[in-house]
Amino acid sequence: MDGEELTAQETALYDRQIRVWGVDEKKRLSKAQILVSGLNGTSVEFCKNIVLAGVGSLTLMDDRLVTEDALQANFLIPRDETVYSGRSLSELCCESLRDFNPMVRVLAEKGNLAQCEMEFFDKFDVVVVTGCSLKTKIEINEKCRKRAKRIAFYAIECRDSCGEIFVDLQNYTYAQVQLLILALSSVSIILS
Repeated sequence: MDGEELTAQETALYDRQIRVWGVDEKKRLSKAQILVSGLNGTSVEFCKNIVLAGVGSLTLMDDRLVTEDALQANFLIPRDETVYSGRSLSELCCESLRDFNPMVRVLAEKGNLAQCEMEFFDKFDVVVVTGCSLKTKIEINEKCRKRAKRIAFYAIECRDSCGEIFVDLQNYTYAQVQLLILALSSVSIILS
């Protein structure tokens, strides 16, 4: 999708989203570049949903190798050990997500997000992190805030039945429209 006009295939595929959000919002979504660092049950559910919605691109970053624990919470990992043995979470999740929607670019990025140069973040509109320390989350959020381009930052954690989310959309200006309603308490009409 070029972000300018929806093709017939895109209109058919995203019909429901277009009816809910409208064409302009669908075009905005199709241009969004999203980075997710840390792949667990919560973040892969998020990834699945935005891929199905037709985001522009999704980059996954998690070099951890697949373990039994990861299999329990991550439905994107094939259960066949010959497929996942010795491979990273981002590689496997990337392959599975491409099957959900071939029209979305899904990429795997190697490395540790906390160690990435600040310029690395310029490629993204949204950065989502999970599974790292509070100190690391703060450092990554600061990198997002220091860029000239506005980058939304989300930190998500979920343990057992408890979850938390931190959202930093930076500064936004908005206008609030107030309606002034004049109430006439008494009106006298004199008929002659």
